[in-house]
Amino acid sequence: SITVLLGGILFSVYQAMLGSQLILQEKLEVKISQGCDASILLDSIGNNQAEKASGPNLTVREFELIDQIKSQLEAACPQTVSCADIVTLATRDAVALAGGPQYNAPTGRRDGLVSRASEVNVPGPTFTVSQARQAFGARGLTLNDMVVLLGGHSVGVAHCSFFQDRLSNFLGTGGPDPTMDQNLVSTLKGTCGSNPNVDPTAFLDQNTSFVLDNQYYNQILNNKGLLQIDQELALDKSSSKMVSNLAANNALFGQSFAKAMIKMGNIQVLEGNAGEIRKNCRVVN
Repeated sequence: SITVLLGGILFSVYQAMLGSQLILQEKLEVKISQGCDASILLDSIGNNQAEKASGPNLTVREFELIDQIKSQLEAACPQTVSCADIVTLATRDAVALAGGPQYNAPTGRRDGLVSRASEVNVPGPTFTVSQARQAFGARGLTLNDMVVLLGGHSVGVAHCSFFQDRLSNFLGTGGPDPTMDQNLVSTLKGTCGSNPNVDPTAFLDQNTSFVLDNQYYNQILNNKGLLQIDQELALDKSSSKMVSNLAANNALFGQSFAKAMIKMGNIQVLEGNAGEIRKNCRVVN
């Protein structure tokens, strides 16, 4: 069956590329922006700059992972599984492989025909909770959904340029962000260095970097969030109680994360005759 075939392909590709961490981070970074039509996978053509060329999406890596899965599926079952479904199902399995919850992901999505960098609206690393709520809310996601989904920062990395200002010149003060643990500041300074032409990465979760768990929330409660938006979750009155609850209960995080992922996977889905099933995820048919 298609399900068995896809499962085998996913597992073999993940083993080859350590894809669980990479594809999970990709899903969390882009789905808030344009919904679940795989528009993020389209390449720029001519004068049109596609979503993957936009600033917020430059850290979205391993499009090759999706390409490998798609090419094997096309060889076995041409134009049967959409790129949008591949991303959704791959993410579901990535969550499980990273130690997170198992959940069912509905299929039947079709692929979008348009991708424009100008339409990308991914919440930025320096967003306040209020700004992030607005971005998530525009896609029908609640504050609770937002707090839970940002827990996906339990895996993955961030480039130093996303938090460099918190280490040495926060808001023009000439010093580090006072809400960041000083030992973490020292560690990250060593990781990031001072060469402006090099942009290293650091694990978003400094404790269980390859496991999707609730340690992210414990870290931000201890002032060890890398990104400003992460730390803001623990400090803002509207979200701090949720952070504490999730930090104290990994099972609650798992259940909540699964529900939020299913909800996010249904954002602006194309069905029926809308869109298409691409032969190649990088270009429209």
